[in-house]
Amino acid sequence: MSFVKETVSSAKVIASLIPVVFRAVASRPSEDEVDNIGLRLAGTAARYPDKTAVIFEGESISWGELDRRASQVAHFLHDRGVEPGDCVSLLMENRIEFLALFFGIVRAGAIASLINTNLRGLQLVHCITTTRAKTLIFGGELTEAVAEVKGDCNLTEAEDFLWVADGDSGIQPNWAVNFDALVKGSDPMPENVVPATIRKDPAIYIFTSGTTGLPKASIQKHNRLISGMDAGSNIGIKIVADDCIHICLPLYHATGLMVGFGPALHAGATVFLRRKFSASHFLEDVREHGCNTFLYIGELCRYLLAQPEKPDDSDNPLVKMTGNGLRPDIWMTFKNRFGIERIVEFYGASEGNTGFINLFNRDCTVGTTIIPPSLIEYDVGSDTIVRDAAGWCKRVAKGEPGLLLGPITAASEFEGYTDKEATEKKILRNVFKEGDAYFNTGDLVKAVDAGFAFGMKHYQFVDRVGDTFRWKGENCSTNEVGEIINQHSSVQICNVYGVEIAGTDGRAGMAAIVLHEGQAFDSEAMSVLIVRDLASYARPIFLRILQELPLTGTFKLQKGDLREAAYHPDKCSDTVYVLKPGRDRYEMLDEVYYEQIISGQAGY
Repeated sequence: MSFVKETVSSAKVIASLIPVVFRAVASRPSEDEVDNIGLRLAGTAARYPDKTAVIFEGESISWGELDRRASQVAHFLHDRGVEPGDCVSLLMENRIEFLALFFGIVRAGAIASLINTNLRGLQLVHCITTTRAKTLIFGGELTEAVAEVKGDCNLTEAEDFLWVADGDSGIQPNWAVNFDALVKGSDPMPENVVPATIRKDPAIYIFTSGTTGLPKASIQKHNRLISGMDAGSNIGIKIVADDCIHICLPLYHATGLMVGFGPALHAGATVFLRRKFSASHFLEDVREHGCNTFLYIGELCRYLLAQPEKPDDSDNPLVKMTGNGLRPDIWMTFKNRFGIERIVEFYGASEGNTGFINLFNRDCTVGTTIIPPSLIEYDVGSDTIVRDAAGWCKRVAKGEPGLLLGPITAASEFEGYTDKEATEKKILRNVFKEGDAYFNTGDLVKAVDAGFAFGMKHYQFVDRVGDTFRWKGENCSTNEVGEIINQHSSVQICNVYGVEIAGTDGRAGMAAIVLHEGQAFDSEAMSVLIVRDLASYARPIFLRILQELPLTGTFKLQKGDLREAAYHPDKCSDTVYVLKPGRDRYEMLDEVYYEQIISGQAGY
């Protein structure tokens, strides 16, 4: 009987998708068409001028007012000399002003470079300068971070730094322009002045921490943003105008902006926006504002499950959620406890050309895809791709995890980064035949049996590979972290890798460090360096002090044995230091705290 119900359910989903997919294919627009994310806001504002667009910290704004504010920003930037194709950096926490500024930047024809608000020092300077930003608009809440690096940003003080007050708090620095005071006096941008931005023009830069070096700016065209928000609204989470979506993920990330806000914009739905996630206030917010949709990452779901359970947890308006990283071990527990009917898990990198989406509401999978990917054999121990005697990559056996590759074709382009060298490093060539090319995701994925779904394969995410670890929902480059630690005068070399912590998702950073001869480990000085120059999620939780680092046969840093030993005393006899939650100084890991970590009670 359950098979019949499942078959009928899948058939209904397929039936509902057929006309949507047909229309999308039949009317696939040209990338040369004048269409952009700014025009989409104007269209929604025209349909729903008085409908609430965003609710944030006791304030709300209509679609019409948000459009008007964006137009003022565009006009102001235009008058200051910002031209189509210029880059404008935006550094701001989640708030209504972020959205008005973002849409204003793209309406002016410029590229909005969205910067992670956790970045400091060298990383922040890199993100501002690598895109040749013409100006930096930043929130008052981040004044201190900008003040520390303003001299290294290739921008002119009192001219190119535009300060946006955060409520009534904070004082405008004398080296920045008061953006609010000037923009409020601007008229909306006249229609005949608005640039005719086309779909293939770059819209935003989103920084991704790849396998090497500092953050890279991935290029996101208007076409990608528009297609993503249309698909999300029509066939993904299926947002309609009467919905209200809870968004607490940062808008500088593709998930928050493109997967969360994009579909809401398409449908004219309402967004309840939080500056940051709060597990203790989550159900209160959902109930107060009637949120029936939730944008998540797996870590948030785990935090919510850690809250004291109450009999009425399922008594809330939530019925559907979309996001990524909800692991199978908590999937059903979360779904049942909070009364969720539909989970649209997805997989995809902001710069990638392949992805999955759980259209059929199959539990514990990241869904399926239209363009079949390739899974190839990967030796995790030696951190290398497995090739046959002829040098070709080998497809994995059925059900086995493999390195996920996305074929680069006219239908699945890889737009890459602003850095051409970094772009080429993500392309794997001559995979199965001479001249072919694939986007290397750096992820291990496996096909799974998800029941009856018209023969379409479903997949599960397994793990990251190589020189990246994922912590607190962020991908972290081990080389990037290592370069920061290597700056310390006592460090000869270090090796950074990800390790598991009980009760958490992803991998926490750990660094094995070899000191120069005669040097003693200075916990205080190392703590200052790491806390100052690395975002909170990128800071290694553990530091292991070694006499020498193990190398591979080709003299590369060996991570396999280090990952295996991690911080466990039975496998690691070296001194290990730990950065406890909420602390800014490393302490020696003792037996008592180790037991708390192993039992999942350490607070990570």
